[in-house]
Amino acid sequence: QVHLVESGGGSVQPGGSLRLSCVFSGSIFRFYATAWYRQPPGKQRELVATITGAGNTNYADSVKGRFTISRDNAKSTAYLQMNSLKPDDTAVYYCNVEPGGFWGQGTQVTVSS
Repeated sequence: QVHLVESGGGSVQPGGSLRLSCVFSGSIFRFYATAWYRQPPGKQRELVATITGAGNTNYADSVKGRFTISRDNAKSTAYLQMNSLKPDDTAVYYCNVEPGGFWGQGTQVTVSS
């Protein structure tokens, strides 16, 4: 059974940085595409970034140039480096892998002065 565990969230001031991690277990990581989603308070979950097993990436317009998704298949871990954070980035961030539609438990990111 695939299992995902996110970490790295926290509170940061506007302009700050955080790096989220998503540790994968239960199968062979490189066979799965990975995505980061977020759910701001009172809003629906939205796609932030995706990365294929081969490393091809895609980003939501709202985070392009500020966020970087990456993966280390040897460590079965995906990352989301978030720079120049804004209050609008405040959300619970979730890791997702496909195929199978597996989700982590989420990690809270709060950007506030």
